[in-house]
Amino acid sequence: MGLSPAIYSDLEKIVGKKYLTAQKEELLCHSYDATGRSFLPDAVIFPENQDQIARIFKLASQKKICIIPRGSGSGMTGGAIPIDGGVVLVTSRMNKIIEIDEDNFIARVEPGVVVSKIHSAVEACGLFYPPDPASSSVCTIGGNVGECAGGPRAVKYGVTRDYVLGLEAVIPSGEIIKTGVSTAKGVAGYDLTRLIVGSEGTLAVVTKVILKLLPKPKAVKTLAVFFDSMDKAAKAISSVMKQAIIPRCVEYMDEASIDLVRKFISFELPKKTRALLILELDGDKDQVEQEAEQIKAFCYGAGAIEVLVAADKAGAQNLWEARKALSPVLYKIAPNKINEDIVVPISKIPEMVEIIRKIQKESGLTVVSFGHAGDGNIHCNIMYDKKDKVQAKRAEKAVDDLFTATLKLGGTITGEHGVGITKMKYLPREIGSLELEIMKGIKKVFDPENILNPGKIFS
Repeated sequence: MGLSPAIYSDLEKIVGKKYLTAQKEELLCHSYDATGRSFLPDAVIFPENQDQIARIFKLASQKKICIIPRGSGSGMTGGAIPIDGGVVLVTSRMNKIIEIDEDNFIARVEPGVVVSKIHSAVEACGLFYPPDPASSSVCTIGGNVGECAGGPRAVKYGVTRDYVLGLEAVIPSGEIIKTGVSTAKGVAGYDLTRLIVGSEGTLAVVTKVILKLLPKPKAVKTLAVFFDSMDKAAKAISSVMKQAIIPRCVEYMDEASIDLVRKFISFELPKKTRALLILELDGDKDQVEQEAEQIKAFCYGAGAIEVLVAADKAGAQNLWEARKALSPVLYKIAPNKINEDIVVPISKIPEMVEIIRKIQKESGLTVVSFGHAGDGNIHCNIMYDKKDKVQAKRAEKAVDDLFTATLKLGGTITGEHGVGITKMKYLPREIGSLELEIMKGIKKVFDPENILNPGKIFS
């Protein structure tokens, strides 16, 4: 597309020379996300506030310039990639926690705040913000809102949309909208807040978020449960969820995952371990201790080899070492991975695990699965070398087979990563043609000129 000198100058007047760049290095840094795909933008802009974003959009609307919103670029489906050039709008300067209202259990934050900083700030006040994506130390709340991020604690507490009470946002015309409430309830009119949450930056750029908070749990207990087969572990997951105990996390790792991290953990795995569950409970101290003993006994009854219960916070961190060490070491298997975040009904997890095993065998590729088993959200990593045409073709078929099986089991092709560009061609398999047309119509109402994050979600 390219920007004319006149348009570049107009943008520079809005944010200042320091906060607009077309230098090749900066363009490269903002050309990709966690997918590894890369498209150069024409410029990168760093607004300081809502007013500047509104002025940027008014100019973009007049001149038909594409704007691509971006947080920290940790997305997994290409949602922040400038596939048709344009201007990448980075929200990193808008990083204030405006208010933590302890009396009303809410926080007001700007979109560029890193999520772990929200966790720390509210917990210092005795409060709790549950959503905790794996990238919480780098991802921003604006990105979480765009993707409706989840994380391990979603099994008990839900996902980002369950904690966003209201928003301020700029729509592509440059107008500012306010949605939702600052109260526990509110049903006046259509729920525009929930419409924007999970819209992947295609409807509006969020400039302020009102978050619901909870009281901080008084106690947390972590357990690691070892099984000699993935089948036993998968059946135990669905059975645990039928009990009168709801863990805040139920994570699982398959045999391939465990083999990868053996040397990176400080505790010894039982020799016959083929699957690992990590469960976490929270609540009152006495209640948590009692529930931990109940789950321990239940897991042994379900065929567990061993159950380790962390005695303290340091012990809990040791048990989480295996899960946290996994993502960085996946690339020891192959230079590239396709990371899919399918979800199936909890009762179908054993069947899905068997299907993944079959896909691995048929493709000849290593397929590593782990994830948030408590809500059926399985992260399936297909490892391959994209330079090898045969492997690339097998990997593509493996994804196709994975999605086909997922939908057949009543699941969804994405639980928390979004559609972006990587799952666009698969969306019509899950969403009907009429429903897709309604969604496209909503996009057109917000963005009639298609200048905001074009080429995402819909083909």
